Amino acid sequence: MMKRIRTIAVLPTMFTLGNVVCGFFAIVLAARVDKPESLMDVAPGDAGSLILSAWLIFLAMLFDALDGYVARLTKTASDFGAQLDSLCDLVTFGVAPAFLLVKMCPRFEFLHREAAWVIAACFVACAAMRLARFNVETSEEDDHMFFNGLPTPAAAASIAGFAIMFFALRKESSQFVYAPQVDAVLQTVLPFFAALVALLMVSRIPYPHIVNQFFGGQRSFAHVVGLLFALAMVMVVRNHAVPIICCAFVFSGPLRLAWRKVVEHRRQEEPLF
Repeated sequence: MMKRIRTIAVLPTMFTLGNVVCGFFAIVLAARVDKPESLMDVAPGDAGSLILSAWLIFLAMLFDALDGYVARLTKTASDFGAQLDSLCDLVTFGVAPAFLLVKMCPRFEFLHREAAWVIAACFVACAAMRLARFNVETSEEDDHMFFNGLPTPAAAASIAGFAIMFFALRKESSQFVYAPQVDAVLQTVLPFFAALVALLMVSRIPYPHIVNQFFGGQRSFAHVVGLLFALAMVMVVRNHAVPIICCAFVFSGPLRLAWRKVVEHRRQEEPLF
């Protein structure tokens, strides 16, 4: 017999819907970027639409963090909220960054049209599988300190962060001499990076829950000072710091796992006497 929903938590649901609305308008803004007619056809105005799309994805990450926190705070967590959250995450952290990826790399899309859209489709598919696996495997008893596989918000941020860098490279007032060359290299590398991110989402590599581990509970004075300096660095060199930090988090999982394997292997080889 079908189970009927009688009540819905209003405040957490509004935050979750704010997530998907941001994702929808991120797609709309990215869609405004015209298809290039040549390899050199990258307009500064298009870069403005890209960066606004990226910031909407980051704003959606804030909504995504708040809806779960508010639900736990008000003790209104429910299966409905969990399923709605996953559906919204698929749009905002799956479809939106995949579409933004293609629009950010007009050179790659012009030269390898099929490959660009196939990579974007694989990104969406992996995000969907990642969210479905999370719903099935996660229980209320979990401490939510680690994720199995790269979380979809972090995957989306690692793609959207490059829109900020592209905006800095493509704006008319840019004084960086090699901006066109760096732009072309990033457009070539970014789709392959997105394919790697898609694979990391469906992997079993552990990733820390940033909010719970770095901002939750009580921490030392040095920990707070370190966070303040990190935030200051982001504000000073925000055009480059955001994608660098996001990429560092993406690669931290495989590097941490590899380091653990090396250490365990050395311990096994050490003589007992």
